[in-house]
Amino acid sequence: MERPLAFVERLSRLLNVIAGIAITFIMLLTVLDVVLRLLRRPIVGTYELVAFSGAVVIGFALPLTSWMRGHIYVDFFTGKLPPALRRPLHLATRSLGIALFALIGWNLVLFGLDLQRSGEVSLTLQLPFYPVAYGVAAACFVECLVLLADIVKLFRGHYE
Repeated sequence: MERPLAFVERLSRLLNVIAGIAITFIMLLTVLDVVLRLLRRPIVGTYELVAFSGAVVIGFALPLTSWMRGHIYVDFFTGKLPPALRRPLHLATRSLGIALFALIGWNLVLFGLDLQRSGEVSLTLQLPFYPVAYGVAAACFVECLVLLADIVKLFRGHYE
């Protein structure tokens, strides 16, 4: 069972690297655009590129953040529960999370298909929207795997 868990972690780390590249791109593009605006030569389509990259950053960073439990975790309520009740609560929340991210991912796939069929593109650069929708959908499905891995760790006693 260690190999599937390691695979999910590696996949999450890969997506996080892509998110890191995207945030670096956003920073460099923004700085370069500001400097070039001073010289009266702004970069055309900066807003669109930042928006697309922002979606990649948020979506692709989610699985590793969840894997490492780097998100806000409010344990005020659960910390007061006995360990015997914490486990079912963790199981329930992870199961609901899987259902939620599977639903979000599926709807993003449907949205991407609709965008692809309609040929929807950005206004200035004429970039298609659907690859971003598919990419964030894939990240949502990886998040489902991360939450499933949490459930496996929960049953193996390695969760907390």
